[in-house]
Amino acid sequence: MDTLKLVALDEDDLKIVSAHVQDAVMKVADLDFSPKGKHFTVAMNRFVWEKAGGVFSRRNERRRAVLNFDRVLSVRSAGIDTKRQEDVLSLLTVRFAAGAAPAGTVDLVFAGNATVRLEVECIEARLADVGGAWEAASRPSHRP
Repeated sequence: MDTLKLVALDEDDLKIVSAHVQDAVMKVADLDFSPKGKHFTVAMNRFVWEKAGGVFSRRNERRRAVLNFDRVLSVRSAGIDTKRQEDVLSLLTVRFAAGAAPAGTVDLVFAGNATVRLEVECIEARLADVGGAWEAASRPSHRP
């Protein structure tokens, strides 16, 4: 099993992680913040873009993955009803806006104008596949 494991310690690293989680889907219940531990976790079903990239590739797959952020000071959300734990979110991108270095904000931007904003001391993130792959019915498309 070729599982993905990435670490992001700066904005360039985070862009690579973002590319790998683009079009991941999760439920609202999969978003978890531990204020005491300064830790934010997102369990997701990510689309495996690194296998779907070939011109002749016909296999579309997803894998269960976990995206962790450490050194998180606070979490805010917009456009997400946290009481509706079964609602499905589709992740579009993860981006960083610098503050007083090395601090800043990490935005998880979802379809439907939903966002989770993490106030972080610095970028410290990990993405890891945690299970086998399964065939996806379709490949996400991005139309203008």
